[in-house]
Parts: sequence; structure tokens; C-alpha cells
Amino acid sequence: MRTTKVSFTNSENQKLAARLEIPANQEPHTFVLFAHCFTCNKNLTAVRNIARSLTQEGFGVLRFDFTGLGESEGDFAETNFSSNVQDLVEAANFLAKNYQSPKVLIGHSLGGAAVLVARHKIESVEAVATIGAPYEPNHVKHLFESSLEEIEENGTAKVNIGGRSFTVKQQLINDLSELKSNHSLIHNLNASLLVMHAPQDTIVGIENATNIFKAAQHPRSFVSLDEADHLLSNSADSIYAGRVIASWATRYVSIPKKTDLRTSKQVVARIGDNGFTTDILAGEHPLTADEPADVGGKNFGPTPYELLNAALGACTVMTLRMYADRKKWDLQEVRVHLEHGKAYAEDNEMVDGKKPAKIDQIERVIELEGNLDDAQKQKLLAIADKCPVHRTLHSEVLIKTELKN
Repeated sequence: MRTTKVSFTNSENQKLAARLEIPANQEPHTFVLFAHCFTCNKNLTAVRNIARSLTQEGFGVLRFDFTGLGESEGDFAETNFSSNVQDLVEAANFLAKNYQSPKVLIGHSLGGAAVLVARHKIESVEAVATIGAPYEPNHVKHLFESSLEEIEENGTAKVNIGGRSFTVKQQLINDLSELKSNHSLIHNLNASLLVMHAPQDTIVGIENATNIFKAAQHPRSFVSLDEADHLLSNSADSIYAGRVIASWATRYVSIPKKTDLRTSKQVVARIGDNGFTTDILAGEHPLTADEPADVGGKNFGPTPYELLNAALGACTVMTLRMYADRKKWDLQEVRVHLEHGKAYAEDNEMVDGKKPAKIDQIERVIELEGNLDDAQKQKLLAIADKCPVHRTLHSEVLIKTELKN
């Protein structure tokens, strides 16, 4: 997974901080927008674990801090549920403008209620997943129920939520009260819905998941997060949730299909019209090759020369392993470090005041671990030069090329 710091502006032109996470070795096939829980932020461990699980399956994920939270600008006291929904719309607009419109919305706790509303404002969405979401946004009022009287009298109050102090104003209470039920929005979601909830959730009771599920039309799914708490504090729970969402979403969103690579030869390589990223099938093993970003690539995989070095390195350690095993020597581990470059041959002399053209050179440094004497180490060093790939690189190689009909 690769993480990039990005930002976009909300409807008040305030900068919202975000992280865009994409797979390590490919362009995302689908983008996901994540809404965190009330007063949380994008860096909650559960949010990061879920995002990581999705990127491992080829999704790109945008997680961001709502206005006034985390690293985002703005005053939390001036925000409300409706402004959170609008922040999600602006985040979707950012993805659409710079990458690809999001097809999946994920919301945790009150963020789950927000994505159920935001889906109706983001046309590209094909699937929505909620985690521990309340059926009614008004449910969040219980977090500062002891301060409601003070808020009504003074218009504002300091409340403690999760060990942190926040200012809550009457406008938040009014906004939540106007959105007592999401029933019609859920019923007419016009997207696949996955409801995830822990039966033991003491913050948002399991009956909320029941009501959301009943209000929805098919396709709808429910997954129980047994033994998890509301914040998915145990990493195993959030990783599980992320994997389930990734698997579920692939069934309900349109993902561009790539034709499987096949060949009667040992290796086949394929490149399209978008950069240098190359798909490789070596035997039965898929690989990705690319070039670094500074030469126009996307760095999704090793370069061709890095693959060449890898072939020599792998052949070297395998050859030493086989030789030591046959001799019953105590070779515990071998590491080979390789670097390809250009250099002048040592015996090339100046000709007419000029040096001849450089030749390819691979530097190979071998580390041997084990109870070996100097004679054994020197023998293994000599054996390294006899590995098949080494001998191929030193011999004349004929490459026959033809066009396939």
C-alpha cells in the first residue's frame, strides 16, 4: 500500500486533510470513500486497517478528517451532521476531478448514517457499507445527554467525548433533530448495502443494524462482528471487516476486467497504452514490472534490470544451497546483493586518446551464514560463478524474434 497526503476544500473553502491509499503494484480499479465516526479522525487504527485490507484487493481509498477534526481546518463547534454529509460530497468531487469517481462508500458509526444520506448526492456510488451505524442520526445525542439542558439554556456547552473536550452548539442539536429517521433514504438507496455491526456494541445497539437492514431493499447483506467493540479497537476485528467489505464489494461494483495472461512459452509480458506498467506471467506466477516515477513510470514493480539482477541472485543462492546440502556443510543462510551498471573493461586501453565504449557490469556481494571454514567459503564463492544464469549471461545468447499472426 502507498499512502499520499492530499487535501481538498469544503463548501466554506476550508482545507480538509486526507490520505489517499492505493495498491502497491497497480492502479486502483475502484475508489472508496471512507467516513469516520463522530469526533474521530482519519488516522483511527480501525480506519487504517480497513483501508489497507481494501488496497490489498486493488481498491484505492480516500480517508479524510471532517471539518474541525484532526488536521482539517474549521471549527468543530460550527459543524453538524448535514455539514459532514456535504464534506463527503466535496471529497467525492475531489476524487472525480483528480482520480476517479468513488463507487463505494464506507461509514463507521455516525459516518455510517452520513454515507446513507450522501449516497443520494453522489451518483457514481454503486455500493454502501456501514459499520456500527445508528439508524437515526439523532442517536448521537446520547453522547452529550447530560449537557443538553446547558446547551438549550446557553446555546453552547463543553462536552467530553472519548476523553476529549468538544464544544457543542444548539445548531448541532437542531440539525440532528430534523433528521430523526433515515428510513426513506435507506429504502430508496439504489445501491447495494452491507450492514456490519457487533451484537455487543454498547454505544450503538444492535437494533440499529436490524432497523437499517429492514428498511433497505435487496441487494442487502448483514455481517455480524462478533465480540468486537464499537470502535473495533482490536485490530483483528477491523482487518476482518476490511477483508469482508473488499470481497463483498467486488460482487456489486463494476470492475474493469483484464484478460488473463496465457502463453505456451515460459513467460509472457503485456503492456497497455497507459505508461510502463507491465503485467508478467512467469510460469504460473503473476508479476508486475515498471519504471521509476522520475523516468515516467509509476513504480508499481521492479525495473527490467532489477528483474535481471533478481534472476541472477535467485539462481546464485539456489546453486549454493544445493552444493552445500550435497556436501553436508553447515550453510544456514545466503544473501546476495546485486547492482547493475556500466563500466570500462579493465583490459580496455585508450585508443586514439579515447576509451572504448562501456560494458555492462553486475556487482555481486555474497554473505554466507553458518559454521564454515575459509576453504569452504572460497569454494562456495567459486561455485557461485557456475550458477546457470551466471553462465548464460557470460555466454553468447541468441534471441529469435518474430511476429505472432
